[in-house]
Amino acid sequence: MIIDRFRLRNYRQRLTYLIAGILIAAVTLYLALPIFALFLRMTPDLFFATLHDPDVVSALWLSLFTTFITLAVVVLVGTPFAYFHSRYSYPGKVIVDTLIDLPLVLPPAVAGVALLVLWGRAGILGRYLNMYGITIAFTTLAVIMAQIFVASPFYLRQAKSLFEQLDPAYEQTARTLGASSLRILTSITVPMTAGGLISGAVMTFGRALGEFGATIMFAGNLPGVTQTMPLAVYVGMEGANINVGLTISILLVIISFGIMIAVRLIQKREMPHA
Repeated sequence: MIIDRFRLRNYRQRLTYLIAGILIAAVTLYLALPIFALFLRMTPDLFFATLHDPDVVSALWLSLFTTFITLAVVVLVGTPFAYFHSRYSYPGKVIVDTLIDLPLVLPPAVAGVALLVLWGRAGILGRYLNMYGITIAFTTLAVIMAQIFVASPFYLRQAKSLFEQLDPAYEQTARTLGASSLRILTSITVPMTAGGLISGAVMTFGRALGEFGATIMFAGNLPGVTQTMPLAVYVGMEGANINVGLTISILLVIISFGIMIAVRLIQKREMPHA
Protein backbone atom coordinates (compact mmCIF):
# COMPACT_ATOMS: atom_id res chain seq x y z
CA MET A 1 0.00 0.00 0.00
CA ILE A 2 2.77 2.39 0.94
CA ILE A 3 4.68 1.44 -2.22
CA ASP A 4 1.61 2.12 -4.38
CA ARG A 5 1.18 5.56 -2.81
CA PHE A 6 4.84 6.32 -3.37
CA ARG A 7 4.60 5.26 -7.03
CA LEU A 8 1.45 7.34 -7.51
CA ARG A 9 3.08 10.39 -5.98
CA ASN A 10 6.19 9.86 -8.10
CA TYR A 11 4.03 9.49 -11.21
CA ARG A 12 2.15 12.71 -10.45
CA GLN A 13 5.40 14.54 -9.84
CA ARG A 14 6.81 13.39 -13.18
CA LEU A 15 3.57 14.35 -14.93
CA THR A 16 3.71 17.80 -13.35
CA TYR A 17 7.30 18.27 -14.49
CA LEU A 18 6.37 17.13 -18.01
CA ILE A 19 3.43 19.52 -18.26
CA ALA A 20 5.49 22.36 -16.83
CA GLY A 21 8.32 21.67 -19.30
CA ILE A 22 5.96 21.56 -22.28
CA LEU A 23 4.23 24.76 -21.19
CA ILE A 24 7.49 26.64 -20.61
CA ALA A 25 8.93 25.43 -23.92
CA ALA A 26 5.76 26.31 -25.85
CA VAL A 27 5.51 29.85 -24.48
CA THR A 28 9.26 30.46 -24.88
CA LEU A 29 9.30 29.23 -28.46
CA TYR A 30 6.19 31.23 -29.35
CA LEU A 31 7.91 34.41 -28.16
CA ALA A 32 11.41 33.60 -29.37
CA LEU A 33 10.85 32.12 -32.84
CA PRO A 34 9.64 35.37 -34.49
CA ILE A 35 12.72 37.14 -33.11
CA PHE A 36 15.03 34.40 -34.39
CA ALA A 37 13.27 34.59 -37.76
CA LEU A 38 14.31 38.23 -38.10
CA PHE A 39 17.97 37.36 -37.65
CA LEU A 40 17.74 34.36 -39.98
CA ARG A 41 16.11 36.47 -42.70
CA MET A 42 19.24 38.60 -43.21
CA THR A 43 22.88 37.67 -43.52
CA PRO A 44 25.36 39.58 -41.34
CA ASP A 45 26.98 41.09 -44.46
CA LEU A 46 23.65 42.41 -45.74
CA PHE A 47 22.74 43.73 -42.29
CA PHE A 48 25.96 45.71 -41.85
CA ALA A 49 25.80 46.94 -45.45
CA THR A 50 22.24 48.21 -44.98
CA LEU A 51 23.26 49.99 -41.78
CA HIS A 52 24.89 52.64 -43.99
CA ASP A 53 21.68 53.26 -45.94
CA PRO A 54 20.68 56.95 -45.58
CA ASP A 55 17.16 55.98 -44.50
CA VAL A 56 18.52 53.82 -41.69
CA VAL A 57 21.01 56.44 -40.53
CA SER A 58 18.43 59.22 -40.62
CA ALA A 59 15.80 57.25 -38.70
CA LEU A 60 18.36 56.03 -36.15
CA TRP A 61 19.73 59.47 -35.31
CA LEU A 62 16.29 61.09 -35.23
CA SER A 63 15.01 58.38 -32.89
CA LEU A 64 17.98 58.68 -30.55
CA PHE A 65 17.80 62.49 -30.58
CA THR A 66 14.09 62.68 -29.78
CA THR A 67 14.20 59.82 -27.28
CA PHE A 68 17.02 61.33 -25.24
CA ILE A 69 15.19 64.67 -25.11
CA THR A 70 12.02 62.85 -24.08
CA LEU A 71 13.89 61.02 -21.33
CA ALA A 72 15.47 64.23 -20.04
CA VAL A 73 12.10 66.01 -19.89
CA VAL A 74 10.37 63.07 -18.20
CA VAL A 75 13.08 62.68 -15.55
CA LEU A 76 13.52 66.39 -14.83
CA VAL A 77 9.78 67.11 -14.61
CA GLY A 78 8.54 63.70 -13.53
CA THR A 79 10.82 63.26 -10.51
CA PRO A 80 9.64 66.31 -8.53
CA PHE A 81 6.07 65.70 -9.71
CA ALA A 82 6.11 62.11 -8.44
CA TYR A 83 7.67 63.24 -5.17
CA PHE A 84 5.11 65.91 -4.37
CA HIS A 85 2.28 63.76 -5.66
CA SER A 86 3.29 60.91 -3.36
CA ARG A 87 3.87 63.11 -0.31
CA TYR A 88 0.76 65.29 -0.30
CA SER A 89 -2.97 64.66 -0.39
CA TYR A 90 -5.17 66.98 -2.43
CA PRO A 91 -8.62 66.98 -4.06
CA GLY A 92 -8.72 64.94 -7.24
CA LYS A 93 -5.61 62.90 -6.48
CA VAL A 94 -7.36 59.70 -7.57
CA ILE A 95 -8.19 61.31 -10.91
CA VAL A 96 -4.56 62.36 -11.35
CA ASP A 97 -3.46 58.77 -10.63
CA THR A 98 -5.90 57.54 -13.27
CA LEU A 99 -4.68 60.04 -15.84
CA ILE A 100 -1.07 58.98 -15.19
CA ASP A 101 -1.98 55.37 -15.94
CA LEU A 102 -4.34 56.09 -18.85
CA PRO A 103 -1.69 56.21 -21.61
CA LEU A 104 -0.68 52.66 -20.67
CA VAL A 105 -4.04 51.28 -21.79
CA LEU A 106 -5.03 53.93 -24.32
CA PRO A 107 -4.41 52.86 -27.94
CA PRO A 108 -1.41 54.88 -29.19
CA ALA A 109 -3.33 55.96 -32.30
CA VAL A 110 -6.02 57.47 -30.07
CA ALA A 111 -3.32 59.29 -28.11
CA GLY A 112 -2.02 60.72 -31.39
CA VAL A 113 -5.48 61.86 -32.44
CA ALA A 114 -6.00 63.50 -29.04
CA LEU A 115 -2.70 65.38 -29.35
CA LEU A 116 -3.60 66.45 -32.89
CA VAL A 117 -7.04 67.71 -31.82
CA LEU A 118 -5.39 69.79 -29.09
CA TRP A 119 -2.15 70.97 -30.72
CA GLY A 120 -2.85 70.68 -34.47
CA ARG A 121 -3.04 73.76 -36.68
CA ALA A 122 -6.83 73.77 -36.31
CA GLY A 123 -6.71 72.31 -32.79
CA ILE A 124 -8.18 73.75 -29.63
CA LEU A 125 -4.88 75.34 -28.60
CA GLY A 126 -2.92 74.91 -31.81
CA ARG A 127 -5.08 77.35 -33.74
CA TYR A 128 -3.98 80.17 -31.45
CA LEU A 129 -0.31 79.22 -31.78
CA ASN A 130 -0.77 79.06 -35.54
CA MET A 131 -1.88 82.71 -35.50
CA TYR A 132 1.66 83.58 -34.36
CA GLY A 133 3.29 81.27 -36.88
CA ILE A 134 3.99 78.50 -34.36
CA THR A 135 3.33 75.00 -35.67
CA ILE A 136 3.68 71.89 -33.54
CA ALA A 137 1.95 69.08 -35.43
CA PHE A 138 4.05 67.26 -38.05
CA THR A 139 7.33 68.58 -36.66
CA THR A 140 10.15 67.01 -34.67
CA LEU A 141 8.66 68.64 -31.56
CA ALA A 142 5.48 66.66 -32.18
CA VAL A 143 7.53 63.43 -32.11
CA ILE A 144 8.91 64.37 -28.68
CA MET A 145 5.48 65.32 -27.35
CA ALA A 146 4.00 62.03 -28.55
CA GLN A 147 6.85 60.08 -26.95
CA ILE A 148 6.43 61.93 -23.65
CA PHE A 149 2.69 61.25 -23.63
CA VAL A 150 2.96 57.50 -24.14
CA ALA A 151 6.24 56.80 -22.28
CA SER A 152 6.12 59.04 -19.20
CA PRO A 153 3.79 56.73 -17.20
CA PHE A 154 6.57 54.13 -17.00
CA TYR A 155 8.75 56.56 -15.07
CA LEU A 156 6.00 58.33 -13.13
CA ARG A 157 4.53 55.08 -11.79
CA GLN A 158 7.94 53.75 -10.81
CA ALA A 159 9.03 56.97 -9.11
CA LYS A 160 5.73 57.37 -7.26
CA SER A 161 5.87 53.81 -6.00
CA LEU A 162 9.48 54.16 -4.84
CA PHE A 163 8.81 57.41 -2.99
CA GLU A 164 5.76 55.91 -1.28
CA GLN A 165 7.76 52.89 -0.10
CA LEU A 166 10.66 54.93 1.25
CA ASP A 167 10.72 55.19 5.04
CA PRO A 168 9.62 58.79 5.80
CA ALA A 169 11.86 58.86 8.89
CA TYR A 170 14.84 59.86 6.74
CA GLU A 171 13.02 62.85 5.33
CA GLN A 172 11.53 63.85 8.68
CA THR A 173 14.99 63.89 10.23
CA ALA A 174 16.30 66.15 7.48
CA ARG A 175 13.25 68.39 7.80
CA THR A 176 13.84 68.87 11.53
CA LEU A 177 17.36 70.01 10.63
CA GLY A 178 15.92 72.74 8.44
CA ALA A 179 16.27 71.15 5.01
CA SER A 180 13.80 72.33 2.35
CA SER A 181 11.61 69.93 0.38
CA LEU A 182 13.76 70.41 -2.73
CA ARG A 183 16.96 69.72 -0.80
CA ILE A 184 15.41 66.62 0.77
CA LEU A 185 14.40 65.39 -2.67
CA THR A 186 17.82 65.89 -4.25
CA SER A 187 20.04 64.83 -1.34
CA ILE A 188 18.02 62.07 0.34
CA THR A 189 15.00 60.78 -1.58
CA VAL A 190 16.52 60.51 -5.06
CA PRO A 191 19.88 58.98 -3.95
CA MET A 192 18.07 56.37 -1.83
CA THR A 193 15.81 55.35 -4.72
CA ALA A 194 18.33 55.88 -7.53
CA GLY A 195 18.42 52.25 -8.67
CA GLY A 196 14.67 52.04 -9.12
CA LEU A 197 14.53 55.44 -10.79
CA ILE A 198 17.20 54.40 -13.28
CA SER A 199 15.23 51.25 -14.00
CA GLY A 200 12.11 53.32 -14.68
CA ALA A 201 14.10 55.71 -16.86
CA VAL A 202 15.49 52.84 -18.94
CA MET A 203 11.98 51.46 -19.49
CA THR A 204 10.79 54.93 -20.46
CA PHE A 205 13.62 55.20 -22.97
CA GLY A 206 12.68 51.86 -24.52
CA ARG A 207 8.99 52.74 -24.77
CA ALA A 208 9.72 56.12 -26.33
CA LEU A 209 12.16 54.60 -28.82
CA GLY A 210 9.54 52.11 -30.00
CA GLU A 211 6.62 54.56 -30.22
CA PHE A 212 4.67 54.34 -33.47
CA GLY A 213 0.92 54.98 -33.30
CA ALA A 214 0.81 58.38 -31.60
CA THR A 215 3.78 59.57 -33.64
CA ILE A 216 2.34 58.78 -37.04
CA MET A 217 -1.00 60.37 -36.14
CA PHE A 218 0.39 63.55 -34.57
CA ALA A 219 3.79 63.99 -36.24
CA GLY A 220 3.33 62.24 -39.55
CA ASN A 221 6.01 60.28 -41.38
CA LEU A 222 8.39 62.83 -42.86
CA PRO A 223 11.91 61.49 -43.56
CA GLY A 224 14.54 63.37 -41.59
CA VAL A 225 11.89 65.31 -39.65
CA THR A 226 9.46 62.89 -38.00
CA GLN A 227 10.33 59.46 -39.44
CA THR A 228 11.63 57.57 -36.44
CA MET A 229 12.84 53.97 -36.54
CA PRO A 230 9.41 52.29 -36.11
CA LEU A 231 7.97 54.47 -38.88
CA ALA A 232 10.92 53.67 -41.14
CA VAL A 233 10.23 49.98 -40.54
CA TYR A 234 6.63 50.50 -41.66
CA VAL A 235 7.70 52.27 -44.84
CA GLY A 236 10.40 49.71 -45.61
CA MET A 237 8.09 46.73 -45.17
CA GLU A 238 5.49 48.32 -47.43
CA GLY A 239 7.87 47.50 -50.26
CA ALA A 240 9.98 50.62 -50.65
CA ASN A 241 13.05 48.88 -49.24
CA ILE A 242 12.43 45.70 -47.29
CA ASN A 243 16.09 45.41 -46.25
CA VAL A 244 15.85 48.78 -44.51
CA GLY A 245 12.76 47.60 -42.65
CA LEU A 246 14.42 44.36 -41.57
CA THR A 247 17.67 46.07 -40.55
CA ILE A 248 15.91 48.64 -38.37
CA SER A 249 13.74 45.90 -36.90
CA ILE A 250 16.85 43.96 -35.87
CA LEU A 251 18.36 47.13 -34.41
CA LEU A 252 15.25 47.72 -32.33
CA VAL A 253 15.30 44.11 -31.12
CA ILE A 254 18.96 44.43 -30.07
CA ILE A 255 18.31 47.73 -28.29
CA SER A 256 15.17 46.42 -26.59
CA PHE A 257 16.96 43.28 -25.45
CA GLY A 258 19.79 45.38 -24.04
CA ILE A 259 17.29 47.57 -22.22
CA MET A 260 15.58 44.61 -20.59
CA ILE A 261 18.93 43.11 -19.54
CA ALA A 262 19.95 46.46 -18.04
CA VAL A 263 16.69 46.71 -16.08
CA ARG A 264 17.10 43.19 -14.69
CA LEU A 265 20.72 43.82 -13.68
CA ILE A 266 19.70 47.01 -11.89
CA GLN A 267 16.85 45.24 -10.12
CA LYS A 268 19.14 42.37 -9.13
CA ARG A 269 21.68 44.80 -7.71
CA GLU A 270 18.97 46.55 -5.71
CA MET A 271 17.48 43.35 -4.24
CA PRO A 272 19.91 42.97 -1.28
CA HIS A 273 19.04 46.53 -0.19
CA ALA A 274 15.28 45.94 -0.32
